[in-house]
Amino acid sequence: MNAMSTVLSQTLLHNYCRGKFICLPKTSNLLLKPYSLNYPFNSHPNATTFCRFKNLPTVKVSGNSVTETSTVKTFESNDVVFQETFPLKQTQREEGKVFIRLDKGKEKKRWELSVGCDLAGKWILHWGVTYIGDTGCEWDQPPNDMIPPGSISIKDYAIETPLKKLSEGDAFHQATIDIDPKSEIAAINFVLKDEETGTWYQHKGRDFKVPFVDYLQDDDNAIGRKTVFDLWPGALGQISNKLDKAEASQSKDQDSKTEFKEPKRENMRLEGFYEELAIVKEVVTHNTVTVSVRKCLETAKNLLYLETDLPGDVVIHWGVCRDDTKKWEIPAASHPPETIVFKNKALRTLLKPREGGNGCCELFTLEKEFTGSSSSTDQHSQVESSDASVPAKTEEADQKVSYTDGIISEIRSLMSDISCERGRKSKTKAVQESILQEIEKLAAEAYSIFRSSTPTFAEEAVVEPEISVPSPKVSPGTGTGFEILCQGFNWESHKSGRWYMELKEKAAHLSSLGFTVIWLPPPTESVSPEGYMPTDLYNLNSRYGTVDELKDVVNKFHEVGIKVLGDAVLNHRCAQFQNANGVWNVFGGRLNWDDRAVVGDDPHFQGRGNKSSGDNFHAAPNIDHSQDFVRKDIKEWLCWLRREIGYDGWRLDFVRGFWGGYVKDYLDASEPHFSVGEYWDSLSYTYGEMDHNQDAHRQRIIDWINATNGFSGAFDVTTKGILHSALERCEYWRLSDQKGKPPGVVGWWPSRAVTFIENHDTGSTQVEIVKAERDVYAAIIDEKVAMKIGPGHYEPPSGRQKWSFVMEGRDYKIWEAS
Repeated sequence: MNAMSTVLSQTLLHNYCRGKFICLPKTSNLLLKPYSLNYPFNSHPNATTFCRFKNLPTVKVSGNSVTETSTVKTFESNDVVFQETFPLKQTQREEGKVFIRLDKGKEKKRWELSVGCDLAGKWILHWGVTYIGDTGCEWDQPPNDMIPPGSISIKDYAIETPLKKLSEGDAFHQATIDIDPKSEIAAINFVLKDEETGTWYQHKGRDFKVPFVDYLQDDDNAIGRKTVFDLWPGALGQISNKLDKAEASQSKDQDSKTEFKEPKRENMRLEGFYEELAIVKEVVTHNTVTVSVRKCLETAKNLLYLETDLPGDVVIHWGVCRDDTKKWEIPAASHPPETIVFKNKALRTLLKPREGGNGCCELFTLEKEFTGSSSSTDQHSQVESSDASVPAKTEEADQKVSYTDGIISEIRSLMSDISCERGRKSKTKAVQESILQEIEKLAAEAYSIFRSSTPTFAEEAVVEPEISVPSPKVSPGTGTGFEILCQGFNWESHKSGRWYMELKEKAAHLSSLGFTVIWLPPPTESVSPEGYMPTDLYNLNSRYGTVDELKDVVNKFHEVGIKVLGDAVLNHRCAQFQNANGVWNVFGGRLNWDDRAVVGDDPHFQGRGNKSSGDNFHAAPNIDHSQDFVRKDIKEWLCWLRREIGYDGWRLDFVRGFWGGYVKDYLDASEPHFSVGEYWDSLSYTYGEMDHNQDAHRQRIIDWINATNGFSGAFDVTTKGILHSALERCEYWRLSDQKGKPPGVVGWWPSRAVTFIENHDTGSTQVEIVKAERDVYAAIIDEKVAMKIGPGHYEPPSGRQKWSFVMEGRDYKIWEAS
């Protein structure tokens, strides 16, 4: 008991993860290892979750003679040699839905927008409106007759309306907004806030938007698309529709007269809609585990009693250790009821319900050969013990190495399983994926053990154990990890018509600057001169130069020691022919695909393929990568580029548009030295202010990398956005996340993060910024258009260039060159 009394409460670490509980020994005669408490959350009756606790304090088992009983409710205070209660802090995820309905109200001339949520909480609807023709601000105060009772105004741009329960005892909350269809409202924007946790809930990383006019229908965050106002019911509506068509026809004739027009409000029919969107709420729960130990002198057995108030079925994963070994052992029978053997390494015992139904408990009986128990303390714990010495720490390190060696053996065994499965064509990918998931868990577990083994004592006193770990095989697509990448073009490089030759002259200079990889522009024939709307993939004569010039510049960079990336646009492809319905979805050239190669859920191009596995790019037909013939052709094309041109790797365009698993297939076939994906996505903002927590943004990039099986890196767009805000606004606190790590992809998966400063999407030579002050921003675009936003004053200069006013609105104005 001498060491136990000095162990502080910090020795218990509660870290929720998908792993297990582990308690590692320090010095002991016996270690009873409660490895995991396994129980389903109430909100997920079929799901199982693991709570983790580490580092039970040292326990020296000794005491007075007691009589063993078959049923133990609790230990009396005079026969307990050790007792401690450990708090468990759990964050569980509750899944629910947000319900959005637009329907006619009680007064038939008005409509109602209802927003509801079926999760318990104190929910607030934070909302505002966009007025027709107002392009300067998406949020504004609504008319007074729209504001529900009990709402409060937030400055001059929003309203907060509490969601109310429909009935007592019901978890469903709802708020309703009254809408006048004759008003000038273009859209209603909103987010949900849970006041209990202070969490804001958005839609696809942005505000929810319910649009009422056509020009807002295609926004990514729009809810209830394809709905229109009915300002003229009945026969008048038919007349209105005819007038609309005539007016549209007349407007086409006037298009040549002016390029800019005031946005026009069209008569629209409001057809009600109903949508359900998934929502996840994190709820913190507090539980405890109490461990008591005593010794029965009559039987010379050790008794350990464990009880917890965790709900549901709780399983403890445990084993024992002897004096001279740190390996897990399965103790001799008898074991508690509901105990099973796990992989011949440990036991798992289902705890029995406590009387009264609150929690569960179990008594563990161990033979007299086990005379004590102990476990280590974490590197962050504070321990004062006369027994604490350097040799004890060394034994702890040996234990961790031994345990990790076991994990490595399991990983090797699983890798052998994969090899066997790949040799059996009858096996499905699901088998291999399950094995890979198990490997990931084991690797993460091994990593956490090594991290926790950092010594807190004098370095010269440590005897480092020799560890023989085989070097991991690095995928060809990840390179060496020391690449310095240069984008070898900008958005206007195509204008010279001989960019390849101009770039060739810069090769030696770029090498002298330290660049090791250069990213060349898309090489194929393209509808757009920049190359990002490809047509015939095998036609490599582009606006940047001929195919021979392309080969020439690649050879030149190889001569100066620089590897070359080709810009592969795989998400979409422009068709060369129309189908019978006049839709451009039939392709020409060597890859003469028909409309089966186009995804089936993009109405613009009416493909006969499957649904898209990502986000659609609406400017061109999105390719259905689930088609076998498409993947076969793309793999052959990439391999041909490697052989014919000499590319060393790929920059993959718009990878948000299709599943990363297809990319893995393409990289397997083409074997690039280096690959980087462009997963460009919007960061999280709350009312114009960038959020500090950008975990959701980088998680989407991580998920894509993971889908490629880690075969490709990705541009760290998260870090790029955060870095810009930090530098421009002197907000350097943004450069650390809540755990003190870098806030972008580099903080979570540094070996796959390609740090990203600028590219052609974020900087171009065609825009001249002429004024940027507190209240006004002005720019001249391509010497043809001048614009300003903000309430401040700006007029384009009256020199050799003459400017004509085109249009203006709230806080914006536009001119065109005469």
